[in-house]
Amino acid sequence: MTSNLFDLTGRVAIVTGGNTGIGLGMARGLANAGATLVIADRNRDIAASAKAELETSGHPVLALTTDVTDPNSIAQMVSATLNAFDRIDILVNNAGISISAPIEDMTLADWQKVIDVNMTAPFICAQAVYPAMKAAGRGKIINIASVLATLGAGGAANYASSKGGILQFTRALATAWAADNIQSNAILPGWIDTDLTKRAKDIRPELHDRILGRVPAQRWGRPDDLAGAAVFLASGASDFVNGAALTVDGGFSIQG
Repeated sequence: MTSNLFDLTGRVAIVTGGNTGIGLGMARGLANAGATLVIADRNRDIAASAKAELETSGHPVLALTTDVTDPNSIAQMVSATLNAFDRIDILVNNAGISISAPIEDMTLADWQKVIDVNMTAPFICAQAVYPAMKAAGRGKIINIASVLATLGAGGAANYASSKGGILQFTRALATAWAADNIQSNAILPGWIDTDLTKRAKDIRPELHDRILGRVPAQRWGRPDDLAGAAVFLASGASDFVNGAALTVDGGFSIQG
């Protein structure tokens, strides 16, 4: 195996939710491997700083304000990417939200909002990039699931259900588009120290020590811990990897 298997020079990658957290961590990895980046995020206030940081890799970065629940906004994201770079090689469906509540207290609105962002949006994005990938004869789709896709989560039924659905959607994509040389895989992050999990720790102060006690690595994950997995699944090194679920959790999910 040679190092050029992981070289993304000349490839164009869209990362939804790429301004912060694990999205930014994966975008850093892709940029450092040579990819041209498109970070699509609703939060325009921090887009400039994320863009400036990623541009230190020496590769172009396009920052777009995108609502992944709006098909028109997704179409504009794809159009802007093609207008700027004339290709789309990699899609990272990372944008996600969590609204926790006991199942008996969860509102239908909170259930639907999480499903819309975490599960329906990747479907819309995948459909939108498919024509460009098919025409090019290659493509990589990386869907961000969660270890909670495979574990019980009574306080986050909407989130866990959306991530479980993403696993099945990934397998469906892998089966449907393999003939077009498009590989679709999922990453299952564990407990990563981000703004999203900070809110969970604020609500449940005992969560920090509980996670440390279960993770063999004895630390929370960092956004950059996802970078290597993203580069692998985006690169030629994974051309015969399709429909896989790669867990990045420091060993959290292997504990009894």
